[in-house]
Amino acid sequence: MSTTDLDDSGPDPFDAIVDAPFDSALEERYLVYALSTITARSLPDLRDGLKPVHRRLLWAMRQLKLDPSSAFKKSARVVGDVIGKYHPHGDASVYDAMVRLAQDFALRYPLVEGQGNFGNIDGDNAAAYRYTEARLTRTALRLMEGLDEGTVDFIPTYNGEEQEPEIFPGLFPNLLANGASGIAVGMATNIPSHNVAEIIDATELVMFNKDVTHQELMEVFKGPDFATGGIVPESAEAISKAYETGRGSFRVRGRFHAPEADKAEDRDAGIERLGGGQWQLVISEIPYQVPKGKLIEQIAQAIADRKLPILDDVRDESDEHIRIVLVPRSRNVDPELLKESLYKLTDLETRFGLNLNVLDASRTPMVMGLKELLQNWVASQIEILQRRSQHRLDQIARRLELVEGYIIAFLNLDRVIEIIRYEDEPKAVMMEEFSLTDRQAEAILNMRLRSLRKLEEMQLRQEKDDLLAEQDELQKLLDSPARQRTRLKRDLKALRKEYGEDTDLGARRTRIEEAAPAVEFSMDAMIEKEPVTVILSKKGWIRAAKGHVPLDQEFKYKEGDELGFIVHAQTTDKVLIAAENGRFYTLGADKLPGARGFGEPVQSMIDLEAETRIAGMVVNREGGRLLLASSIGKGFVAETKDLVAETKKGKQVVNLKGDAKLQVMREIAEGHDHVACVGDNRKLVVFNLEEVPVMGRGQGVMLQRYRDGGLSDAKTFVLAEGLSWQMGGKGDRTRTENDIWQWKVARGAAGRMPPQGFPKDNRFTDE
Repeated sequence: MSTTDLDDSGPDPFDAIVDAPFDSALEERYLVYALSTITARSLPDLRDGLKPVHRRLLWAMRQLKLDPSSAFKKSARVVGDVIGKYHPHGDASVYDAMVRLAQDFALRYPLVEGQGNFGNIDGDNAAAYRYTEARLTRTALRLMEGLDEGTVDFIPTYNGEEQEPEIFPGLFPNLLANGASGIAVGMATNIPSHNVAEIIDATELVMFNKDVTHQELMEVFKGPDFATGGIVPESAEAISKAYETGRGSFRVRGRFHAPEADKAEDRDAGIERLGGGQWQLVISEIPYQVPKGKLIEQIAQAIADRKLPILDDVRDESDEHIRIVLVPRSRNVDPELLKESLYKLTDLETRFGLNLNVLDASRTPMVMGLKELLQNWVASQIEILQRRSQHRLDQIARRLELVEGYIIAFLNLDRVIEIIRYEDEPKAVMMEEFSLTDRQAEAILNMRLRSLRKLEEMQLRQEKDDLLAEQDELQKLLDSPARQRTRLKRDLKALRKEYGEDTDLGARRTRIEEAAPAVEFSMDAMIEKEPVTVILSKKGWIRAAKGHVPLDQEFKYKEGDELGFIVHAQTTDKVLIAAENGRFYTLGADKLPGARGFGEPVQSMIDLEAETRIAGMVVNREGGRLLLASSIGKGFVAETKDLVAETKKGKQVVNLKGDAKLQVMREIAEGHDHVACVGDNRKLVVFNLEEVPVMGRGQGVMLQRYRDGGLSDAKTFVLAEGLSWQMGGKGDRTRTENDIWQWKVARGAAGRMPPQGFPKDNRFTDE
């Protein structure tokens, strides 16, 4: 049996362990990761507006000669080249980036032309890369123009086997034209697309006037121009402020437009008349990055949830153009109300957050305003122009050297031939005899015999003159910043013609217009108004019967349960429920269960503690007021509008201490001017309602003082009409005491015994 000796003669691996604080080591490594994410993955370069993955995709397609005039190639071939040579990441992420470059609803000016299923605006994904094909667009070629002219540096790929450009030098202003979005570590970017013609106009202002103001720029640079069109309903001032700082946000809305409508106002409003007074709305454009399928689902769900009762149906009649048809429930529905409700309830209105965070020429992340961004882009293009000119000058110099050698050879052709024929070292002899350089002599020796007839002196001298003239122009260009700006302006004007407002690709798609004041509406306006009767049992079961049924009508209850509270309301009303702990809850009358059964436990709709009893139920009416009083005799007046709670948790209104509870919650009718309180000790006190403060929350003030017990009941009434209470026994008899002056004192008194016939349970009539 053989054994293997372990070789421990090498260095000890434990010697490589560094004793360092964990937090500093983690901070150092995380910083490296963060910088890598920021500079090499998530943020676009200001100069070409591309992230590395997009730049490598386009470069790989260029290497495959996938220009617009060539045949398509499989996307799998492109993705394979990218991840194999340039971008060592997953194929799914690379293909997703390629798909986005090909989607005309994602990019304002697509850089890839796709063939096959590259996804759609409904939100469906693209087919796998083995099924699709792609090639470059003319815009992509514009972005890569000059790569072979020494305009940019080439850097080694991740494995050092290939070279890739650091940036693309083309004049196409891709950063603003197509925008960008990305999330890095600790920072993000979100840049919308814009109109190329407007970008060029603003660039010219920056080039020739360094003192141009931001306001002057915004006169030609209107704002975002999304691939899917839509409307930006913001003021010019709001948009200008966002672009001045590089941060801000603005709303983006879908567009209602009915091209087949007869009247211009109906076309602009998106209204199609159907005859008989019927009509329907047509959505022709949707906000950027909102899938059409998701939007239609939202609208349909809002209809199903009865959040849009004024809308009857939604239909998708789209083909290559978007056409979403909205059918109102009746012809009397206000179209503007329907539009505003859709803006509020669905993604037909979204908000785009502007964040002009980019990498500058030194690869430093920075948030720039519009003017600073354009200035930096112009500087980069000037540098590219200078490098292109210098590269051409170097080429001219090398060609002039050869042309001058050819001219010398032509003038001394017989001697040159003789040297080549008879000399052992013709190169050295020619260099010495005719003062030729090494390159000139080498070029003469490498000429073929058939070229000798072409060496005509006139042609060579003409070429030399042309080269010298071009050299002179280029040198003047390099020496004059003014000439450089003029040349850049000329090139931009040529680009503007290709992407002008009168072209299909360059025409502005997004309308920027300040929206009119929104139609004021609450959710009540979206609910069909119908009368209901709300019944709440003592054990907390609630329901709503259709119509205003008599309040003394008999209803069925669960065994051991009985009527607690009953009120007349409308489906548009909010029902206020008060618990004995002083907390108020709000329920929409339209959301209550029907009265066919026993209803539903109110605890399933609000966060009411299991052992807490309900003190009262009223309807929130405009201008409504309540008298609230605790069992210890303290109380105040509250306006019902201040008691509405927005959440299931309710709103604490009456602050209680110890064992105190909310004892009284009564509506104060119009004209009531006095308060009557009766205690457990059967003493009655009457005082002016003005002595009770109006509060939104608190304990209130002392209404009546007690030596023993507490408050039993309280109500408001009109002093001139007397104080009424319900008589005992059968029937619905009431008694009114007009001579009430004996009990009228200041608030907080102890009171005196009530008139004869006052109820033994110390309770007033429940009007």
